[in-house]
Amino acid sequence: MNRYPRDMSGYGPDAPNAGWPGGAKIAVSLVLNYEEGGENCVLHGDAGSEAFLSDIAGAQPWQGQRHWNMESIYEYGARAGFWRLHRLFAEMDVPVTIYGVATALARSPEQVAAMKSAGWEIASHGLKWVEHRDMPEEEERRQIAEAIRLHTEVTGSRPTGWYTGRCSLNTVRLTAEQGFDWISDTYDDDLPYWIEAGDRDQLVIPYTLEANDMRFATAPGYIEGEQFYQYLKDAFDELYREGQAGRAKMMSVGLHCRLIGRPGKIAGLRRFLEYAKGHAGVWFPRRIDIARHWAATHPPRRFDRPSRMDRETFVARFGGVFEHSPWIAERAWALELGPAHDTATGLHSALTRMFRSATRDERLGVLTAHPDLAGKLAVARRLTAESTHEQATAGLDALTDAERATFGELNAAYVDRHGFPFIIAVRDNTKASILDAFHRRIAHDTETEFAEACAQVERIAELRLKDMLPR
Repeated sequence: MNRYPRDMSGYGPDAPNAGWPGGAKIAVSLVLNYEEGGENCVLHGDAGSEAFLSDIAGAQPWQGQRHWNMESIYEYGARAGFWRLHRLFAEMDVPVTIYGVATALARSPEQVAAMKSAGWEIASHGLKWVEHRDMPEEEERRQIAEAIRLHTEVTGSRPTGWYTGRCSLNTVRLTAEQGFDWISDTYDDDLPYWIEAGDRDQLVIPYTLEANDMRFATAPGYIEGEQFYQYLKDAFDELYREGQAGRAKMMSVGLHCRLIGRPGKIAGLRRFLEYAKGHAGVWFPRRIDIARHWAATHPPRRFDRPSRMDRETFVARFGGVFEHSPWIAERAWALELGPAHDTATGLHSALTRMFRSATRDERLGVLTAHPDLAGKLAVARRLTAESTHEQATAGLDALTDAERATFGELNAAYVDRHGFPFIIAVRDNTKASILDAFHRRIAHDTETEFAEACAQVERIAELRLKDMLPR
């Protein structure tokens, strides 16, 4: 099977309204990454020092050595930045989700006690704050299990959610195995969504790398707190406007103790919180609160996905979408199908590609496979179930004798002139509009009618697929 695993569609044009509690127009999720004491350091058994997300411009790992300046910057986050943020969140009465590196939490008992006392959610940020890109799958699985064990030992409860950050291709799949309420190693939406992880459904709450103070330590990035505030404000305003229009979304804000915890940076965060709290209908949930709401309000819904079907099942299910022409489904199955083709719109694209790329004789065969409207097959009740239903929607199953005779005369004249039956998407029409189109189109040249008939066949297929699949 030639399959493309990436999902480029998501909710598509009809994303659900989140339905946040109390009719909130936006959910603002504040995430504080607690990594200090879990970063790369020879003291932690690593090959060298940390080089990621600090105020040291152009930092590089020091192999086999401790980097005193880097360690000191991370220590600032734990010693000063955390407490400054703790005071701010307490003052503003906003709850927080902690992304806690297990080894960092184990080295910070006072901070963990303060997180718990504040009622913050402490999710897992992995065993160590290190790169997972080249980590063998079994080693990553082992580290995930050890992170859960240590996190539970340190905090007193198993983590409810997970975010690795410096993840591998396997991370989402491996963490979905663990039964978390939510995972966040994606950046692909403004709403939570479900993925299928074997027999269970896993909720994904996407995170952010742009409404994130990490850009104080990257280029291009923020230089001053005002820039951070302005970006958060602009993002908030747009999402709030969507919420007012009945399309409520989620806004994640990513924070780090050693970055936003500095006085000149936290001022931008303070201004944003004051601004957001000045609006009605703003919900500040922990991510576990989002997960519980989403599970209750938008539970997972499974269906048979075309991209996962074997050839026999696929053709049996969709071989009749183009009338009596299963070869179109056979060819479509061999395409590079993926999640984008698991909807009516997506699968219609795949099937029509095969119809359009077929030879003229093959397409003519599809046209001639269609029955006459209100013709002999309909009278004899020998239409396909789809055609029977479609003709009935326009009342073609209840014609008077005179109307049936008129259709018979028009059918014969049309076939004599063009060599294939008159085809129209009857569900888009009434009996009167069908007769009007019959009279109008019978006079066209055959090439024009061939193109029109093909377009109508594609429309009929689209309507049939909408009866079978979401969207």
